[in-house]
Amino acid sequence: MTVLLWIVLTPLALCVAAVALVFLVAIVRGLTRDVRTDPGAAETAARVAAHGLLPAERQHTERAAPLAPALAVALAAARAGDWTPAAELLDATAEARDWEGRTALCERLADLAAEEDGWLRDWEEARPADPGAALVRARGTVFLAWNVRGGQRDEDTTQEQAEGFRRVLARSRAEHTRAVALAPAEDPAPYVGAIWTAMGLGLPHEELRRLWHDVTDRAPHHYEAHFAALQYWCGKWCGSAEQAHAFAVRAAAGAPPGSLLTALPLIAHFEHDTSDATDVDRTPEMYAAVDALLADVAAAGPAHPRLPEARHLLAYYLWLQDRHTEAMEQFRLVDGYVGALPWRYKADPAEEFCRARDDCAGRVPDGESRPPLRR
Repeated sequence: MTVLLWIVLTPLALCVAAVALVFLVAIVRGLTRDVRTDPGAAETAARVAAHGLLPAERQHTERAAPLAPALAVALAAARAGDWTPAAELLDATAEARDWEGRTALCERLADLAAEEDGWLRDWEEARPADPGAALVRARGTVFLAWNVRGGQRDEDTTQEQAEGFRRVLARSRAEHTRAVALAPAEDPAPYVGAIWTAMGLGLPHEELRRLWHDVTDRAPHHYEAHFAALQYWCGKWCGSAEQAHAFAVRAAAGAPPGSLLTALPLIAHFEHDTSDATDVDRTPEMYAAVDALLADVAAAGPAHPRLPEARHLLAYYLWLQDRHTEAMEQFRLVDGYVGALPWRYKADPAEEFCRARDDCAGRVPDGESRPPLRR
C-alpha cells in the first residue's frame, strides 16, 4: 500500500512543484522587468516620501478637499438628529449673499438628506416655511434620484432603476418650485438644482434656457450653475460635444478673474475626449486654456468652494502637458483628497491620482522641489 501511494503521489507532488516554480519565475521576471523598465522608480519613491505626500490608501475618495470645520460640525449634528447648525449655516449664507457658498453648502446637506432625512423632516416640521429646508429638500430629492439610478452607464442601468430615477426626479420639480417661492428673490440656488432635474429628465432645450435666464439674472457668473448647465449640454445628456464646447468658451470669455469659469473649456474637453493619446491635450488651444485657469486660480479667493476642484483639474492637465513643476504645486495643495474631476471618473481614483502625482515628483528637478504645504 505504501509503495502504491508513493507511485501515485510522487508525480502529483512533482507537478505541484513545477507549477510553483513557473509562478515564482514569472514573479521574479515581472519584478526584474519593472526595475529594468523604470530605473527611476526608487528615486521617485524617495522623492514622494521626502515631500510627505500620502499613499493611495490614505487618499479620501469622496471629497475634493477637507470639510470646513463649521460644515463638519453641522453634518455631524444632522447625523445625530440636530438640524439647527445646518439651518444656521444656510441662514448665514443668505444674509451674506454668498450664493456660491450657499449652493455648495446645500449640496453637502442634500447629499446627507438623500441617505437619511429624519433631521430634515424635523427641521421642516419646526419651520414649515424655512427657505433653507425647502432648498435642501428639493436638492436632496435630486440626489436621491441619482442614488436610485446608480452610477452605471445607461446600457447597464436596469429598467426598474431608470423608472425609479425618473419618478423621483419628477417629484423634485414641484419641490424646486416651492423652494423658489420661499427663497430670497436674488437667490439662484433653487434654479441651480432645477438644472440637474432638467438634465436627468431630458427636458427640452427651451426649458433649460428659461432656467438659465432665471439663474443669470441673479448670479451671472455662478460656478455651480455653469457646471450644471455644461453637463446638460454634454453629449451624454441633452446636447453634443459642439454645444458643450461653445457654452464653455462663451462662459469663460465673459467671466471675471477668480470666478473659476475658465475651468469649463477643460471640463468640456475632458467629457468628450475619447483619445488615448496626449496630443489632443497639447494643442495651442489647450495650452491657452490651462494658462487661463492658472491665472483664474491665482485670482480666486481662498474660500471659493470650487477652488480645490479647479486645482485637481489643473494638476491633471499640467501633468499631461509635461509641465511638471507647475503640476506639482497643484498636486501638493490637494494631496489627500481625490473626489474631483478627473479622478472620480476613474475606476480607482486614488491610484490614478497617485500615479500622475508620483510621475511628476520623479520629473521635477531637485532645485525646483519644495516641501509640502502645511494644512
